[in-house]
Amino acid sequence: MISVTTTPARDFCVARDELQRVQWRDTPLPAPGDGEVLLRVDRFGFSANNVTYAVFGDAMQYWKFFPAEGGWGRVPVWGFADVAASRHPALREGERVYGYLPMSTHLVVQPQRVTAGNFFDGVAHRRALPAAYQLYRRCAGDAAYRQADEDYQALLFPLFVTSFLIEDFLDEMQRFGARQVVIASASSKTALGVAFLLEHRGGVEVIGLTSAGNRPFCERLGCYDRVLEYGQLRTLDAAVPTVFVDMAGDGALLHEVHHHFGDALKHSCIVGATHWQARATQHALPGPKPQFFFAPVRYAKRLGDWGADGVDTRFAAAWAAFLPSVRGWLKVREARGPAAIEAAYREVLDNRCAPDVAHMLVPRLD
Repeated sequence: MISVTTTPARDFCVARDELQRVQWRDTPLPAPGDGEVLLRVDRFGFSANNVTYAVFGDAMQYWKFFPAEGGWGRVPVWGFADVAASRHPALREGERVYGYLPMSTHLVVQPQRVTAGNFFDGVAHRRALPAAYQLYRRCAGDAAYRQADEDYQALLFPLFVTSFLIEDFLDEMQRFGARQVVIASASSKTALGVAFLLEHRGGVEVIGLTSAGNRPFCERLGCYDRVLEYGQLRTLDAAVPTVFVDMAGDGALLHEVHHHFGDALKHSCIVGATHWQARATQHALPGPKPQFFFAPVRYAKRLGDWGADGVDTRFAAAWAAFLPSVRGWLKVREARGPAAIEAAYREVLDNRCAPDVAHMLVPRLD
C-alpha cells in the first residue's frame, strides 16, 4: 500500500504567454471523492513533444487538461503513476497505471468505462477534450506492459503513436502521388518513427532535413535514404513530387520548402514545433496550404475504421518492430526533484538536448 501523508502536492507551472518563466507551487494534497482515485505521479518522459503541447496549448486546448490559475499552465506529459488512495471499487491502492499526466506529484481522476486493462478519466473539465488523452492503461492487465521497458514506453510510446498515425495517413492517401517524403527536424524522435515506418513500407524515398551537428546521428541510424542539412534543401530536384512533413515549426523553413517545390509539393503536413521560437504564420504560400496534423482526430477515425482491437493490433506490431532499434541508441537520463526537473525542462525548451538523449523526470518529494 502507498501511504498518503500530509506532505503537500507540488505542481510545475509554466507561464502560458512566456514559456521560459516557470514556478513550483505547493498545494494541499487532494482527497478523492466518491468514485475517484488519487494518483501519485512516479515518473514521466519529457521531450520536444511536450514543448509542442505548450506552444499549441491555447490553440489546441492542451492547457485545459490540467488547469492552473492566473495565466499559468501545467504541461501535459506521459508517464506512470501509482494509486495512492482509491474510492472507486475497481481500483486498489498500489496499482500502477500509465497515461496522460501533469508535471505534478499528484492527480485526481474519475475512472469510467473500467476494464481489466484500462479506464477513461471522466472528470468534468476533461469530458469535451479528445478521448485519446483520457485513456489510462492498468499495467497489471496490459499485455504490452513490460516493467523493464517503462522508460521507453513513457518516452516514445506517445511519440510513436503520432509517427504511426502520420505514416498511416500518408499511406491511405497514397502519399498524394509523391515520390519522396522530406522530413524536417529529422533527428526528433517522432520524425525517426515516421522515417522508420516509411522505409519499412517502401515505395518512396525518405529524406531527412537536420542541422549539421545532428546529421551524422541521423545517417548512422539508417532510417533515411538521404540526410541533408537545412542549407542544402535547394540541392533537391524541385520538379520531383514531394510531401513535406514538418516537425520543426520553423516559419522560414516552411516558406523555403513551399517556394522551392511550388506545385510539385503535393502535401504540407505540420506536426510539431521543435524550433518553436522561429514559428511564423505563413500566408499565400505556393503549393498546397499547410495542414496541421492532429493525432487524436486520426486516431478517432481509425477507431471507427478498425475498432479498438484493430488499432491496438496494428500499432503493437509496428511498436514491436521499432523498439529493438531504439535500444541501440537512446540514452535515458533521469532527473529527480524540482531543480533537476526545471533544468531538464529548460534544456529541451532551448533545443539543447542531444538527439540520442531523453529525459525521464521523477517529481516525488520523498
